Order: sequence, then C-alpha cells, then structure tokens
Amino acid sequence: MKIAFIGTHGVGKTTLCYDLASRLKRQDRIVELVQEVARACPLPINRETTLQAQAWILHSQIAYEIAASASGGIVICDRSVLDNYAYLVQQAGRRPEYDALVREWVTTYDFLFKVPIIHPPTFDGKRDTSQAFQHDIDVGIDALAADFNVTCHRLDAARRDGWVDTILTTSGLPLQPPQIDMFRART
Repeated sequence: MKIAFIGTHGVGKTTLCYDLASRLKRQDRIVELVQEVARACPLPINRETTLQAQAWILHSQIAYEIAASASGGIVICDRSVLDNYAYLVQQAGRRPEYDALVREWVTTYDFLFKVPIIHPPTFDGKRDTSQAFQHDIDVGIDALAADFNVTCHRLDAARRDGWVDTILTTSGLPLQPPQIDMFRART
C-alpha cells in the first residue's frame, strides 16, 4: 500500500507522515517513509525554482518511491508527484511531457490525503514564508487534481487531532494493534 500526503508547504505533511508511521510501527507493520525530496535538491527551490530543479525533484520522487516499494511494506510519502508538479507549473507552466508522467504515476498511489492550510508557513531554513505563494501552490494542487481526475481525501482542518485515525480508517487499516483486541476479549 502506498499513501501520499499532498498539500502546499508548511501545512504539517512531514509531522503527519511521522505520526502515521509511528502508529503503523506500533502495529508491527513494515513502514517505509519517502521524505520530502525537494529538501535534498541541489538546485533552487520555492519561488526561485527552475525547470531543471523541478525535473530533478519529480524524477527523484519517483525513484525514491520505487525503492521504498521494494520493501513490501506500507509506503508513506511526504508529498507526491502531483504536488511536486504544482511547483513546476507555478514557475514554468504546464508541460505535456510532465503532464503525461504525473498523470500516469499518480495512479500508483493507493490513497492521497490533502492536508489543508491551517497556519502561514514558518521559516525552517528551506521553506518559503510567503502566504501568497503558499496559497497559490495550494490552488495549483487542487487544479491539477481536478484536471487529472485524482481522488484526494481531504483532511478536515478543524479535526487535526483526529487525522491519523481518519487516514487509518479511510485506508482500511486498524486503529490499534490487533493484539489489543485479543487481550480485551479475555477480560
């Protein structure tokens, strides 16, 4: 199973990835985490990005996902090709060759969860802090999802504390380790 969190920067995707991975590890699941690729990009990102930088990010994202999927476990992606492509589109416009790649690759995700904007982005050494840019990327992600007819489960901004339970339930995964039910049945 491959789960990806999509959304603009600064919305909590990374924290959510770790929260979900932690819950799944407590269930003795094999979990592979594909971290945000853009942070490792040797080229400019954010508003200064280039077509080459975004090509590096898109292709690296796919490569890391392929490697993570080899484990046979649950793959959790901190971003997907869809939201990475939104940054390319914001800077350089739609590209037919990347439209085709993203349209095809997005079908490899079993579940995409859209993380909403709750707060403005904060600077962490990489992240762009412009609220306008954050909003533009968010709108771009929604537009691409609609254009590519991608099913995204939208997380409720008012229910942040319940997001991991929502993700587990939507994905058909248990909320707790099965062993807990065995112990409850005996008491």
